Amino acid sequence: MTSVDHRSAEEIGRTAAGPRPVPPLGEQKAAADLSHVDTVLANGLRVLAVRKATVPLVELRMWIPFGGTDRLHPATAEVLAETMLTGTARRDRIAIDTELALIGGELGTVVDPERLALSGSALSGGLPTLLDVLGDVLTSASYVDTEVARESARLIERLAIARTQPRTIAREALQKHRYGDHPATREVPEPDDVAQVDPERVRRLHADSVLPRGSILVLVGDVDPERAVADVERALGGWASDRAATPLPELPVLPGGDLLLVPRAGAVQSQIRLSAQTLPRTDPRYPALQLANLAFGGYFSSRLVENIREDKGYTYSAHSGFEFSDGSAVVNVDADTANEVTAAALLETRYELGRLGLVPPTEEEVESVRQYAIGSLLIGTSSQAGLASQLSALSAYGLGAEWLAEHPARLARVTRDEVAAAALEFFAPSKFTGVVIGDADVLAPQLTALGGVRVGEPGTR
Repeated sequence: MTSVDHRSAEEIGRTAAGPRPVPPLGEQKAAADLSHVDTVLANGLRVLAVRKATVPLVELRMWIPFGGTDRLHPATAEVLAETMLTGTARRDRIAIDTELALIGGELGTVVDPERLALSGSALSGGLPTLLDVLGDVLTSASYVDTEVARESARLIERLAIARTQPRTIAREALQKHRYGDHPATREVPEPDDVAQVDPERVRRLHADSVLPRGSILVLVGDVDPERAVADVERALGGWASDRAATPLPELPVLPGGDLLLVPRAGAVQSQIRLSAQTLPRTDPRYPALQLANLAFGGYFSSRLVENIREDKGYTYSAHSGFEFSDGSAVVNVDADTANEVTAAALLETRYELGRLGLVPPTEEEVESVRQYAIGSLLIGTSSQAGLASQLSALSAYGLGAEWLAEHPARLARVTRDEVAAAALEFFAPSKFTGVVIGDADVLAPQLTALGGVRVGEPGTR
């Protein structure tokens, strides 16, 4: 057999003059053809309908603010989301599924401390039926005892498994460290709390909290926006209340500070989770901050990935990205490592945070991340589903189609000096706090020697 010399990934990605350059960005286009209507109905529901006639479908996204401070609110909300589509006063589960199937449609629900979200799709000609089913669920979901019991039992099993997963444990620990007892920290309910939720409690939460005022409905697809809004008004006009949906209480500003080592006895891997306060999308400095984040750890060719994954092999995956809430935002840095390199990975991560401000991205780096940001936005909004999800997330924080359409131009105007300023202000190591989850007996000596790490009690979350 003839031997073949195979080139490594590093050899393929480099030339004699250095790394292969990123291909130049093509002619910039708007994020989408955003012919749309953005209005608020008489019942207080904001409706954003966008025409995108690429295929004869329509995508639906609904965001209902769903904050709550009651101890059992997270568990009750999860049971509500699991059973909301199991029947109404007019339709049982089979009838709902059948009507949706006849229009090539589907509906689903998910809940977190901030919102109850409903998402679905259908053939564009089936939009009136999709909205009729949605209106029926919103106004008269029945939460039959047997359905609540069945879905609660399944939910308890899933939660028991989820709460043993390292990523779930790390997320909960980070939330508790950042925000203490704030309702935002209760993302994964305790199985024992779910066991206490009865159908009447779920029905009461629906009546008190599934409300149109303050909620948002986004429709994207092969529809006429004006006609789609009229369809919504006909289907959801009976969904009304004098009260508004309940937003999550405002999150406190996140100061920098020590990391907390959360003991997890016997763990062979560690989870590093760092977090710092940044800017909301409405701030004029946000485009520069977005590019600074990409340069640091927001995509595969970032500095952090090149250092602790490609060069040193400390982790398979390292990433930084934004987490938005109403009026504020944080940037998170995530990496999972083997115990023996956890301290070294944390040291290098802090090094890259400091280097981003002191040795800011070059013109070439800025142009590379600019191309990535604009290209990713265009790709992400090229489908009806992607555009609907983007608009739903933006609309929840007061933005809309105009912001999305104009964002590529904002990114194109960002200068290297603006990226450097954002890096120095928001990515300084002193701005970050966070947690490390792992075996304290193994990790504590090295991490405490680094400084800025304190050891929590066993079971600390």
